[in-house]
Amino acid sequence: MALLVSSSVYVFIFLTVLNFTLSRTSGTKCTLDIQLSATNNSDCGSGSWGGFINNSNCCTSSFDDYLYALGRRANLSGDIFLNATEQESCLMSMKEFRSNVLGCGIEKLTAGAGGCSDYTVVDTFNKLGDRLKTLDKDCKGLSSFGRSDQACIECLRSWEKIGGSSDDEVEFKKAEADVCRYAVLVTLTGSRIDDAKWVQAVFDCLRQQPLVTGLVILVGSIVGISAIVLIAALIIFRKGTENSLSTGKDGKVYKGKLSNGQHVAVKHITDDGYIETFVREVRSLSHVQHPNLVALLGHCEDNDDCFLVYELCHNGNLSEWLYSIDRVLSWIQRLEIAIDCARGLWFLHTYPEGRIVHRDIKPTNILIDADFQAKLSDFGLSKVMDIGQSCVISEVRGTFGYVDPEYRRNHHVSASGDVYSFGIVLLQLLSGQRVINLNIDKTMPLDKMAKFLMRGGNIAEFADPKLNGEYSFEAFDFVLKLALSCTELKQQRPSMEQVVLNLEKALDISNTTKLCQN
Repeated sequence: MALLVSSSVYVFIFLTVLNFTLSRTSGTKCTLDIQLSATNNSDCGSGSWGGFINNSNCCTSSFDDYLYALGRRANLSGDIFLNATEQESCLMSMKEFRSNVLGCGIEKLTAGAGGCSDYTVVDTFNKLGDRLKTLDKDCKGLSSFGRSDQACIECLRSWEKIGGSSDDEVEFKKAEADVCRYAVLVTLTGSRIDDAKWVQAVFDCLRQQPLVTGLVILVGSIVGISAIVLIAALIIFRKGTENSLSTGKDGKVYKGKLSNGQHVAVKHITDDGYIETFVREVRSLSHVQHPNLVALLGHCEDNDDCFLVYELCHNGNLSEWLYSIDRVLSWIQRLEIAIDCARGLWFLHTYPEGRIVHRDIKPTNILIDADFQAKLSDFGLSKVMDIGQSCVISEVRGTFGYVDPEYRRNHHVSASGDVYSFGIVLLQLLSGQRVINLNIDKTMPLDKMAKFLMRGGNIAEFADPKLNGEYSFEAFDFVLKLALSCTELKQQRPSMEQVVLNLEKALDISNTTKLCQN
């Protein structure tokens, strides 16, 4: 009898524990209907959604399946992201078939962090509706009959532009912007969840979103596929040398036209030793846009060839205007060019994601567009500094005559080095002279020549003869002193913000003087 009771108790305990365990399991069951697709080795090379997922773990299929399941859930419930507990259950259930899923980075799409992470479908329509409609419109051209490159270009362009909610867009961090982007995507795919082939075509396209540090596809104002760049480049090369714009140590620059009619400059890097400059340009410019920086429209690496595609600046570079006999810059044009360049540098030196030091400011790297707006170019030597860093140590780079002497001595890269180089360019705008004048018996650097005249000579002798005396003497003297202050010791140099404000003051003086003369 005792044995029977004891057995009954054990059975009761076992059943109770079993029931408790089952109830706990059912309570944490994955709430997503995840239908795992077939995987293959190509998962490792089919895109990482712009670095959002860790594709070194071959996560493509896992992430696509998870996104598709979120879309199905959004369609049924109006909810978008899972909370941490729900997500853990789903990832653990996927882990049985995809052992690498926990290292993919899917946990970045978790509800509860505020902002877009807590959006519902209704919230997305209300707060990101314009971007949702634009993405829908621009991705409609994708279909199951093979991805159209042009359709993917349009879809990618809209995808890149999606950021935060319209009332909180100024200081939007990249991580938050990514979550908002996926909230829009899940809402969109949820609305068309029955069209599985179209959803997959969208995923296939957006998965190729470019990395900031990658060497893959086009970013910026035109987002596209590397083949388009290559086709454009091949057309240019077939036309021969009449389309050659310049030849440098790292390669050649050609002019051409894209299929949409936009004129471009294609830089073909032919020297393997300059691949580093290719990477620097992509890192510096692919996500940095400003009216006074030459826009990097795209980049491509194919076997041994590297291409950079820029907007074309129809009026050449500043050096051509300063030293050509048949080209003349007025005093006002020189001031406006200086202001444009200073604004570009001010933007770079205060870039919120890390200060960018150009390291090669000189007239040939200042381009002038069709509207005579000056733009800084050639970021092959640029250095991106972490937030809070005042300087970093690096090998000396730059062009003789424009390199900060202090940088040459201590190898400290800082924004003040660009200020020095800009001061030299400013002296060239005033004088029309090269940085080292080889036409006199005793060569003298331009800044020393200017300082010599400031100490007792006639500063009018420093003015470019092509100005023909048509300038404000007050403004000229003011800008000359500003230029020399840029070449002082590091601690005495102005910031680029101060330079901009002073140049704008000189322009006001010049315009007032011109009005008085009239």
